[in-house]
Amino acid sequence: MKISNCMKLGSIHGRGRRHIAGFTLIELMIVVAVVAILATIAYASYRDQVVKSRRAAGAACLQERAQYMERYYTTWLTYNPPAPAPAAAIGQCDNEVSPHYQVSIVGGSLGAKTFTLQAVPQGAQATADTKCGTLTLTAKGVRGESGTATSADQCW
Repeated sequence: MKISNCMKLGSIHGRGRRHIAGFTLIELMIVVAVVAILATIAYASYRDQVVKSRRAAGAACLQERAQYMERYYTTWLTYNPPAPAPAAAIGQCDNEVSPHYQVSIVGGSLGAKTFTLQAVPQGAQATADTKCGTLTLTAKGVRGESGTATSADQCW
């Protein structure tokens, strides 16, 4: 009796079908495809946010420069100094945005009563941000853009 029981147990385990836990190749391929799709969407969204944050930094730099211009005007009654102002006095934001935007004063003359500031996108920002392009700000606070946006509010 003992021998027959051993034989039965041996035959069940020896010849029986064993179930191995794991993943099939199809399941792994589906997971890889889903991860690739999610990564593509996430990367595109990331790039858009980087462009928007650089644009916001350029706009903030324009506003900082405009505040400096207004402070200068209250002292000298002109927006344009007779001699070039020190770079540190104009705005400290220039160094932060310089890889992505070139901020400058457009036009103006000695004794000027108005100004227009512009932030021109540089390098990768110029190619990635066609929606807004060059940002402008006037002495009256009028904001502008040179890109394909329907209004300046989309860029500011």
